[in-house]
Amino acid sequence: MLAVALTAGLPGLARAQSGQVVVGTWGGDYGELLAANIDRPLLRPRGIEVVQDVGPQDPRKAKLIAERQARRGSMDVCCLSDVDMYTLAQQGVFEGVAEAQVPNLARAIPTLKRPYSAPHIYSAKVILYNPAKVTAPPRAYADLWDPKYRGRVGLVDLLHLQNMEAASLAAGGTEHDYEPGKRKLMELRSLDVKLYPSNEALAAALKSEEVWLTVMWLARGFMWKKSGIPVEHAVPAEGATSICFEMAVPKNARNREGAFAYLNAALDARAQTAFADRMGYAPTVTDAALPPELARQISLTPEQQAKLRTPDYDYIAKNQVALIDFWNKEFKR
Repeated sequence: MLAVALTAGLPGLARAQSGQVVVGTWGGDYGELLAANIDRPLLRPRGIEVVQDVGPQDPRKAKLIAERQARRGSMDVCCLSDVDMYTLAQQGVFEGVAEAQVPNLARAIPTLKRPYSAPHIYSAKVILYNPAKVTAPPRAYADLWDPKYRGRVGLVDLLHLQNMEAASLAAGGTEHDYEPGKRKLMELRSLDVKLYPSNEALAAALKSEEVWLTVMWLARGFMWKKSGIPVEHAVPAEGATSICFEMAVPKNARNREGAFAYLNAALDARAQTAFADRMGYAPTVTDAALPPELARQISLTPEQQAKLRTPDYDYIAKNQVALIDFWNKEFKR
């Protein structure tokens, strides 16, 4: 009875003993797929109850920073994009992640591994185009600067960093320096590039054929095509760049063991295949076999994979304020 009373007075301890794991994540399809393919089939049978703390990633980042001095945080697992995960990892927020705690990490694609997180799903930044309007498929990012596409190229405002990197590659630069991309973007502005506030707004513009080409994640193009939007994709000759959504364990997680079990389940081949089929994101583990037709639509060939670029997280972290300043005050004005 005394043990029960003590446990009741310590909610954190009670939760850990009950196997509850709180996952800070997005809602919508992503949250539903976590529940349907990880939470219920893989963790519930082990006595782990998953509670999703759903919301946008900016408030999630703010919560992690605000709680980092607390003995116990409100999240056991945090889901973020690769750039945001790197930024927070530099502040010492997360536990290290290794195969000892997450055995399935042994089968993760090496270029997607980070010492502070597990790679959940990933895609590549490609060119999406309307095949009825662009009869010769583009071969490189630089093709979007062809004057014959004046007024027919659309970009998403929220993807300003990704657009700047693509422009840098089109200018013959690299992912390590966006300065050439600034000049290239100003050229694109003179060609009447259209700017949209959200992915949904760009999708509507592609569907109405207001724009014919864009820079976007292959996974999103896959979903748009499934919904009837007339798009095909081309992997740029300059080399596609990865986007990876990752999971990490805060240092002050209440249920550390349960959190690492969650990361391991997220890398299970069955869960990875389900995400690929529904959302078009490629598996991050090598033992997740996809049907050939699905693999053709969402994966890179071995040659394209060999040229896959990883964002320069350190460069972005150090220059993000100045880059956003250029985007808002020069490119958009």
